[in-house]
Amino acid sequence: MAIWTIPELNTKLGTWRAYHLAAIVFISSFLSGYDSGIAGGILTYKPFEKDFRYTSAHESKVSSLTVGLEQLGSFVAALFAYWLTDKYGRKYVIIGSTGVFCVGVIIEVINTHSLAAWYVGRIIAGIGMGGQSVVVPMYSAEMTPKEIRGRCGSFYQWLYTWGVLVAYWVDYGVSESSSISKTSREWQIPVGLQLISGGIMFFGTFTLPESVRWLLSQNRTDEAWNSLKWIRGDEGEKTIEEFRETELGLKAETAAKENFSYRELLEPANRLRFFVGPLLFVFQNATGSSALAVFAPEYFKLLVGSGGNRDLLLTGLFGAVKVVACTFFILFLAESFGRRALLTGGSALMAACMLITALIVKLIPTQSSSSVTSAGRATVAMLYLDIMIYNCSWGPVPWAYVPEIFPTRIRGLGLAVSMLAHWATSFCFSFASPYMIDNIGANTFFIFMAFDIVAAFFCFYFVRETRGQNLEIAAGTEWEATEKNAEALGEKGELDPTDPSEAGKQLEVVAVHDNFGTNFKRRH
Repeated sequence: MAIWTIPELNTKLGTWRAYHLAAIVFISSFLSGYDSGIAGGILTYKPFEKDFRYTSAHESKVSSLTVGLEQLGSFVAALFAYWLTDKYGRKYVIIGSTGVFCVGVIIEVINTHSLAAWYVGRIIAGIGMGGQSVVVPMYSAEMTPKEIRGRCGSFYQWLYTWGVLVAYWVDYGVSESSSISKTSREWQIPVGLQLISGGIMFFGTFTLPESVRWLLSQNRTDEAWNSLKWIRGDEGEKTIEEFRETELGLKAETAAKENFSYRELLEPANRLRFFVGPLLFVFQNATGSSALAVFAPEYFKLLVGSGGNRDLLLTGLFGAVKVVACTFFILFLAESFGRRALLTGGSALMAACMLITALIVKLIPTQSSSSVTSAGRATVAMLYLDIMIYNCSWGPVPWAYVPEIFPTRIRGLGLAVSMLAHWATSFCFSFASPYMIDNIGANTFFIFMAFDIVAAFFCFYFVRETRGQNLEIAAGTEWEATEKNAEALGEKGELDPTDPSEAGKQLEVVAVHDNFGTNFKRRH
């Protein structure tokens, strides 16, 4: 697929509206990345330590709780986001989650001199962030055209890398400023800046329509048609055909399992979905890249020391490398290679990077008394290469892929369970990282390598291809249908023949198959 090609099912206006939607809602990932990025820096600042009245002896504990409690809040939010988004819709849960996040940030930025208040702010911000993480990928998958769904879904990781990059350089900038450094503003400015992007997302989401598929699931057909007309930028035959196909897919899902019960989740295809989706997010964190994002200064200090703010400078460049790599992915790879190939290949290459890094640190000195050795520079290069591979595979792909594999009727629950796995493992690795760095040093990279190898085998055997497919087909729903004449049905009063969404032929589902559990290696 050529770069920026207008999809067949869209007008040019519709294409840009899809990108506009993704850019607004994926500010949530910018916030997540920025929050992760500033944490590693502000926790090293002496004014933060002084204002919250703890000593360097408690630094590892405060670092772990600062990161871990926010992720705990996100974990708790994922438990409730599924119910809220199915009841109230995607749009307003996104708005509410963003508002909760901003409240948490306001509590954080106030200099209360109380670690308890700081931790409360972190938990509340985490609740907002967790709600966003469940609903935003779902909303994007349901609203963007299938031809660019992977690219738009990858905005999650792309804006996350921008958030991390901005955070790293904000941390570096305030630490180098003679008027800000050594004052409370050194940590308050990085924290408070989150309110700007949070406010843009909060108000920007009001400009977007509700999810077409959610509206159809609530039998609000007219609103669903208006939503699709807006996001596609026209109401021509191609848009009408897409609307019919979406309606048919949802009817097929309903016909297969008319009355939802939780026993349905135990069926083979659904068991597989709830195995693959959450485990992809477990492996996403287990690669070590999420821990590197939060504690990059500490990892670079482990490799090459911290002389002259070297660790913060390398961290800033680390963020720039992420942005470049993820931008390359979105422009050239997102819709050119299959999800399965990107995940499997990325795992294998990252395992090689982690192995080389660990062996160099174990066998060759990486720093002398006054400078960094060639071996030290090689380890930095390996971490940069590892994060480039991550941002062309495991960083963006799970955010696009996991919403695709769950049918609409269980997509909210599927994303909620997957986010529980994401935040639980993110909490574990972030909480453990300071202790891993202190206690096992370079052996940390061997652990990440082992997870990369397991992830490669997992993706090779269990990930099926979804690129370029209608969302219902990507989720494994296939159907047979017969056509009914719309004019005849109109005469009977069964539909309105003047409604563009009901013109032409009306399709009726006669047979439905859930084939998600078959033919994993199918390529398209």
